[in-house]
Amino acid sequence: MQGVKRRDFEAFVIETIKSLPLEFKSKLDNLAVVIADWPSQDQLKRMRLKSKMHLLGLYEGVPRTQRGSGYNLVPPDRITLFQKPIEARCHNDEEVKAEIIRVVQHEIAHHFGLSDSALRQIENRKTR
Repeated sequence: MQGVKRRDFEAFVIETIKSLPLEFKSKLDNLAVVIADWPSQDQLKRMRLKSKMHLLGLYEGVPRTQRGSGYNLVPPDRITLFQKPIEARCHNDEEVKAEIIRVVQHEIAHHFGLSDSALRQIENRKTR
């Protein structure tokens, strides 16, 4: 697939966030969502990945479930979507949109304290 223009990719991400249920959107405080072409070497190392193709999105921060009374005056948590690996998995714009939705939901779930293991269990239940 030929790559999606950055502004179109950004529009897909914004549309995805706007379409979230209000009960989730209202709790996305102190959270930045950014787009990068590729994960950095540091991000790959922290995730114990060798290939930049395997990381589609990354949540970096303190999950809401772990924030205590001392959680204040901290930089925003960050969700990064990696455009090039997402595009590499897709054949057209509709698949890119669907993958963005999946990745954004996955990373927001981390923001709410769900682990990769818990998310795999949920996804496995959906496919049954």
